[in-house]
Amino acid sequence: MAVVKRLAAPKTYPIPRKVKKFAPVIKGGGHKHEEAVPLRVILRDMLNYAKNAKEAKKIVHMGHILVDNKVRKDDRFGVGLMDTLSIPAANKYYRAVPKGARLKLIEIPKDEAALKLCRIEDKKVVKGGNIQLNLHDGRNILIKVKDPFKPEEDVYKTHDVLLISLPDQKIVKHLKMEEGKLAMIVRGKLAGKIGKIKKIEIIKGLDPNRVTLEIDGNDVTTLMDYVFVVGDKKPVITITEEKKEKEGK
Repeated sequence: MAVVKRLAAPKTYPIPRKVKKFAPVIKGGGHKHEEAVPLRVILRDMLNYAKNAKEAKKIVHMGHILVDNKVRKDDRFGVGLMDTLSIPAANKYYRAVPKGARLKLIEIPKDEAALKLCRIEDKKVVKGGNIQLNLHDGRNILIKVKDPFKPEEDVYKTHDVLLISLPDQKIVKHLKMEEGKLAMIVRGKLAGKIGKIKKIEIIKGLDPNRVTLEIDGNDVTTLMDYVFVVGDKKPVITITEEKKEKEGK
C-alpha cells in the first residue's frame, strides 16, 4: 500500500495530522523511513512548489528534482539527513538538516549541491582485502589498501565523517571524531544544535559511548550516535540558515 494514516506517519513529516486522512509511504532512498521525508511532502508542505499531491507528482515525474545530484522521478523517494535537493529550473538548492524531531530544508549555494557530509556507521574488510565504509545514508565507499590491518592504512574510523562529491562519491575531506572538532547533534531534543567537542567517553560494556559538547557556553552530554562532526573551527559546508541582515543595513 502506498499510503499510511496521517496520525501514524513518521514525526519527520511536517504535515497537519487531522486535515486529511492519508500520507504517502516512502519508497526508495537510503535512509530509514522514520528518518526521512518523501519528495511529495517536501514539494507540497515544506517548499510550497505544489498545491497538492497531483502537482507534486507531476513536477517529480518531469525530472525537475535531483536528490544528491541524481534525478529522482518517484514522488515517494525519501530525503534524509544531509541529503541535497536541487531544483535547477527554479535555481534553488537545499540541504536537509535536523530541527528537533523533524528535518528542515535550508537553502545552499549551487556549488554545494554537489557536496555532502556522510558519517561512517560501520566498516568491514571485503573480498580482496579492501575496506568497505558503510555510511549513514545507505551508500558504501570502497577504500583500496594493501593491508587493511595496518593502522597507517586503516585511517577511517566509525563515527568519522566524510565530505564527498556527488554523484561520484569521491572523498574530498576526512573529519575525525575527536576532541576540538565542531559537531552537530542530529537526534534528540537538541537536534540541530552545533558545538565544540570537549570530551569523548568510550565506555566498556553495554552502555553507549558519550560525547560532551560546548554549546552556547554550556556543556551538553549526549550519545555518540547522536553526534555528527561538521568541521574544525567552522562547518566545511552550509548546514545552518544564514541570518538575514536587518533592513537598513
